[in-house]
Amino acid sequence: MDQGSKALALEFLPPEGTRLLGGLVVLRVTRNMGGAFGLLQGFPLLFATLGAVVVVFLLRMAGRVRGGLALAGIALVLGGALGNLADRLFRGPGLFNGAVVDFVDLRFWPVFNLADVAILAGVALLSWAAAWGERGEGGE
Repeated sequence: MDQGSKALALEFLPPEGTRLLGGLVVLRVTRNMGGAFGLLQGFPLLFATLGAVVVVFLLRMAGRVRGGLALAGIALVLGGALGNLADRLFRGPGLFNGAVVDFVDLRFWPVFNLADVAILAGVALLSWAAAWGERGEGGE
C-alpha cells in the first residue's frame, strides 16, 4: 500500500499539491533524505543503514513474540520500515542514496506517507501490548 500510494502520488499529484477538506489537508510530493521529521538531511546512507538494521531486528523479534497485539505491532512497524527503506535504496541517483517520498501534509505536522502511519500505529500497538502485559506462550 505504501509503495502504491507513493507511485500514485508521484504520477498524479500536481507540483502545487491538491487541497482537501477546505485546505486542512494538502496532498503534495516532497522528498526526505533525512530522518523522521526531516531531521539530519544529507545523510541518506546513515538512514538506509539504520533502516536495514531495524528490519533485521524486527524480523528476529517477530519469531520470539507470541502475543497478537505485539505481532501486529511488529508487522506494522516492519512494513513501514520496509516501505521507507525501499525508497532509500531505489529512489535516488545510486543505491542507498535515495529519498523517502512523503505526500500527506496536515499543515501543522511534517509531511508524511503511509509507511510513517504504519510505523506509528505499530509502535502504539507495541506500547499497548507492553503496558497491558501481553504475554507469550508459557507466560513469558
